[in-house]
Amino acid sequence: MTTRPIRWLIALPLVASGWIGTLALVMRLGGDAPAALVLMPPEGLIGALPDGVSIVSSGPISVTLRGGNDLVATLYALGAPLVLPAGLTGCLPQSG
Repeated sequence: MTTRPIRWLIALPLVASGWIGTLALVMRLGGDAPAALVLMPPEGLIGALPDGVSIVSSGPISVTLRGGNDLVATLYALGAPLVLPAGLTGCLPQSG
């Protein structure tokens, strides 16, 4: 029995979007990660960050931040479209 390539082409995006959705939901519900990764940060997000939030690293389409317990809610309130956990074992490194 062989697997057809079309099945892989359908399955891979579904698995990837499901995984990203799960990570985002865990963060939204109070996941305990050392930092938060904001994908596609809106214009002015960094300038609007409150005291106590620090920038850990940034990349061309993302920024990684650390802050208090309300960091995720603050980032969504400032217009972040997607906040994922960061700083965990196995997370991809970013350039500083």
